Amino acid sequence: MLQYASATGLMRTILILLLIWFGGKILLRMFAPTIMKFFVKKAEQKFGSQFNPNQQRNYNSSRPEGEVVIDKMPKQETSNKNVGEYVDYEEID
Repeated sequence: MLQYASATGLMRTILILLLIWFGGKILLRMFAPTIMKFFVKKAEQKFGSQFNPNQQRNYNSSRPEGEVVIDKMPKQETSNKNVGEYVDYEEID
């Protein structure tokens, strides 16, 4: 059996889509502040754990004041002496 689209079916589909669209916009406006607060709180916890003052206080209290500590040594750069000969030059006007 073959079915054809009717004008009432088309209007009903358009009406349902519009209701979903505007209902979604209204719900988003109502719940967006709550959702944003949730994400901001999660980001604050994430960044706060990286810069926790209690952790730094315990870290610094184990060392006497004025002591210098290097946590990471820089990479040793090796120079290649066989690159070539240095040639001094003069500019000619």
